[in-house]
Order: sequence, then C-alpha cells, then structure tokens
Amino acid sequence: MKATSGLRWADVTELILASASPARLGVLRAAGLEPKVIVSGVDESAITAPTPSDLALVLAKAKARAVADTLSGPALVIGCDSVLELDGVAYGKPASTGEATERWLSMRGRTGRLLTGHSVIDVASGREAAETCATTVRFGTPSEAEIAAYVASGEPLRVAGAFTLDGLGGWFVEGIEGDHGNVLGISLPLVRRLLSDLGVEVTSLWTTRA
Repeated sequence: MKATSGLRWADVTELILASASPARLGVLRAAGLEPKVIVSGVDESAITAPTPSDLALVLAKAKARAVADTLSGPALVIGCDSVLELDGVAYGKPASTGEATERWLSMRGRTGRLLTGHSVIDVASGREAAETCATTVRFGTPSEAEIAAYVASGEPLRVAGAFTLDGLGGWFVEGIEGDHGNVLGISLPLVRRLLSDLGVEVTSLWTTRA
C-alpha cells in the first residue's frame, strides 16, 4: 500500500491519532504530521494483561481498534498507551494526589521502565502492526517538599507514571536509556517501522510544514 509515485499518501487518506494526549500530538506535529484526534473512549480499568509490557500493548490495540471500527475508507489510525513498570507492576495515571505523592516517594532514587504500546491500523485493509517500546528511566531524589509542590501542580495526575520529561517532572529525572519520544508517549522510530510493515512510507505522510 505504498503511496503512488507523485501522489502523497496524506492526499488520499486520513491520519488519525486515537489519543487525547497533547504530548503525543505535539511529537507528531513536530515531526511533520498533522493527524486528526479521535479519542477512543476505551475503559482502561476494565483491561488486564499478564505483564506491564503486554498491558501497554493490549491497551494501545484496543484504543486503535475502537476508533478504526468507527471509520470507513482510506485511513490510518495510531493508538498508544503508556505505563510505568516498577518492581514488575504497571502504573498508569495516579487516581489522587495522595496516590501521586506515595508513587513519587517510592520512585525517587530508583530506576523504572516506561512502556508504550503502539498500534497502527490500516482501516481500508483491516491490517494492523503493533509493538511495545521500552525506555529506562532513572529518577532523581526530590525532597518531600519538592514532591508536594510537584503534586500540587496537578501534572502528575494527568500522565502515566506520574511524571513527564517535557514539563515540571523533568527536574526530577536524572536520565533515560532509550527513546526520548517514547517517554513522551510515542516513539517515532517505532511508528515508522510499523507504518513500513503496512506498506506506508512515513515521508509520504509529511505535511508541507516538515
């Protein structure tokens, strides 16, 4: 399904991001894509999986499929979901300020893995390519006062793992090993490979902004 010579894939299909994450949208826009956002409405709490990596992938596939099933004709749907793995347990968004505080008290000074499941669906053919990307995150040692201030900002309640790299949370991350974009919620190299698996070159999706 490669784009016809002289014709951009973006001219003949819709590109859909099945996520409400502004960080994911920002990464794609900065990389030359301009997707339409359709939130899946998937109940994440109702989905389970045997491992954190499996959970991230199952959630991403569920979100992409929920949106793809509402569409017809030529369209590409990208679904993602992130969790933080610490001690073999998957952590998503904290449900309360208390939970966010406890999370940070247990994370500081330690190392976890940010896992993001990615699913790309070609609506016309029904074909799907999916994979999970893992990035190692080394957390700093913020004081209790710093944690309290960070939690009070509200940012930890809006993101998987209760932290971001591109916001206030970046002050408390010592370093990462792996894909920086994956920690923001979407891995560009992985999405390129998944698109390629479906016969789509990412360059055919670039807008004139690229």
